[in-house]
Amino acid sequence: MHRQRGLGYAAAIVGGATLVGPYLRPAWLMGLVVILYALILWRFFDTKYLTFTFCILSTLYGIGLLPFFVFATSLAMLVLGELVFQTGADDLNTYLYYIISTAWAGVLVMAYLHETAILTIIFGIIAAVLLKVILLKYEDSLMIEGVGIAMTMWLIQELNYQANLQMVVAAVIVGFTFGYFAFRSKTADLSGLFSSALVGIVLLVFADARWFMIMLTFFILGSAATRYKFEYKKRIGVEQGQSGARGYRNVFANGIVATAAAVLFGVFQQPVFIVVYVGCVATAAADTVASEIGVTGGIPYMITTLKKVPIGTNGGVTLVGETVALLGGFAVSLVALLIGVITPSMLVICTLAGFAGTNIDSFVGATLENKGFLGNAGTNLLATIGGGLFAVAIFIFLKF
Repeated sequence: MHRQRGLGYAAAIVGGATLVGPYLRPAWLMGLVVILYALILWRFFDTKYLTFTFCILSTLYGIGLLPFFVFATSLAMLVLGELVFQTGADDLNTYLYYIISTAWAGVLVMAYLHETAILTIIFGIIAAVLLKVILLKYEDSLMIEGVGIAMTMWLIQELNYQANLQMVVAAVIVGFTFGYFAFRSKTADLSGLFSSALVGIVLLVFADARWFMIMLTFFILGSAATRYKFEYKKRIGVEQGQSGARGYRNVFANGIVATAAAVLFGVFQQPVFIVVYVGCVATAAADTVASEIGVTGGIPYMITTLKKVPIGTNGGVTLVGETVALLGGFAVSLVALLIGVITPSMLVICTLAGFAGTNIDSFVGATLENKGFLGNAGTNLLATIGGGLFAVAIFIFLKF
C-alpha cells in the first residue's frame, strides 16, 4: 500500500477546521480555507488524492449540501483511519484499530459540537471500514472513501430515524459478532465480514431481531449448501471462490434489496415492505441452494432451450436444483411465519417468489451473463429484485 506523507498536517487542518468551523460563516468561506490548506499540503507532500477528497467534501459543505457535523466527522474519520494504515498491514487487527480510530474521531467531533448522533457515527464507521477493505489496493480510493462516508452519514441524518441507544449498541455487537464468526468459519472473507455486519446492524436498527433471524436463516442455508459436496464441486471446477468464502459482492448482491426494504419498513411501517423483504431473502436462499446443490444433480438443461449443457453452465437447471430451490424459499418463509413476521398467505407468496426469483436468475444467466453483459453478482441482484417484485405483485393482486 502507498504510504501517505503529510497525514499529521492533514490531521491538524481537520482539527483546526472543526474548532473554527462553527464560528466561521458563511459556510463557503470555511470550505475555501480548507481547500487552500489542502492545496498547500499537496504542494509540499504530494497528497494528491487526499487533497482531492478535502476539496470535494469542502465544496459540498460550502454549497450547503453537507451539514458541518457530517463534513467535519468525515474528514476526521478519513485522516485518523489513514494514519492506522501507514503500517501497510492488511489483517483483522489493523481493521480493528481502524474502527477504533474512526470511532474516536466521531466521538470527539460529536462531543465538541454537542451533537447527539450516535446512529450517524456508527453508520459512518461501518461505511469507512467497508470501503477501506474493498478499495485498499487502489491508490485513488480515498476520494470514494471520503464521499462514501459523508453520504452515508448525511443519509442517516436526513432520515431522522430515532432508535433506542441500547438497541443500537446491541445491533453493533450482534452484527460484528455474526460477521466475525462467518469470517472465522471461512464462509466470508474480510469484506464479507464487514458487509455482513452492516446488513445485520441495519436490520436490527430499522426493523427488529426477527428480521435478522430471517436473514440469518439464509446465511446458514447458503453456508451449508456451499459446503455440500465441496470437494466434488472443487474437482469439477464449479466451487464458490476462495474455498467457499463469500465477499462483499455476494453479500450485497443477495442482501442489498432486502436491506433497503427493511429500512423502508422501519421508516414507513407498510406491510408491503415485509413481503418485499421476505421475498428477496427467500429468493437469495432458493437461488443459493439451487446453485450449490443443483450442480451436483446431474446433467443440467438450459432454461431457454431445454437442451443439455455442461455442468456449471450459467442458465442450466436440474430437477434437483428446482426442488431444493422451492424448499429453500419455503424454509426462509416458514421461519418468517413461525417468528410472527408474515402471515400464512404471505408464506405462500414468498415461497413462490423465491422459486420465481431462482428461475429469473437462471434466465438472466442464460441470456445476459453468458453474453458478458453481467457478472454473477449482477445476475444475483436482478434475481432478488425479480423475486421481491414478484412477491409484491401477488400481494397487491390478492389484496385487491
